[in-house]
Amino acid sequence: MTHMLEEFGEIASGSIDRMKQAAERARRDHAASELVRHMLLTTRRFMDRGREGAVEAVVADWLGAWHLTRDEWPEIATEMEALTAAFYDYCVEPSDAADRAVRAAWQRLKHAHDTPERSLEDQMAWRSVCAHGWWGDVSPPPDGYRDHDEARATAPFWSRGCPPECLG
Repeated sequence: MTHMLEEFGEIASGSIDRMKQAAERARRDHAASELVRHMLLTTRRFMDRGREGAVEAVVADWLGAWHLTRDEWPEIATEMEALTAAFYDYCVEPSDAADRAVRAAWQRLKHAHDTPERSLEDQMAWRSVCAHGWWGDVSPPPDGYRDHDEARATAPFWSRGCPPECLG
């Protein structure tokens, strides 16, 4: 017979594993959503500069929010500009075709940028001045990513346990 402590421990472990997966997925999905929302807002803010001027201003704003310079990401700058141009075209005429172009440009940027160690969603969560605080509680940024944020989390919230004296 499984004793109560063991049974409850197994149930809790399963629940915690599912919670971790859900939290990580929510952080990734919310960071992507916020990046897209920021892209649209920023593009709309610079529409009066024309397509080329808006693309330049949005990419500069984006890199500034992420504390990067254009020469730090030369291999993906072209794809950042292409995504920004697609957002500009979408803002001019928000059609299904423009949406497909934004989606395709997003995928090209992700292909150029994403590695096993980082994704665009990670960059949004780890670098952006607009990062939501709970994102770092789920997946803290590696050293060097948020040097501008002294209050950053250093471990996922589920690793914060009770005081040692409570463990017996």
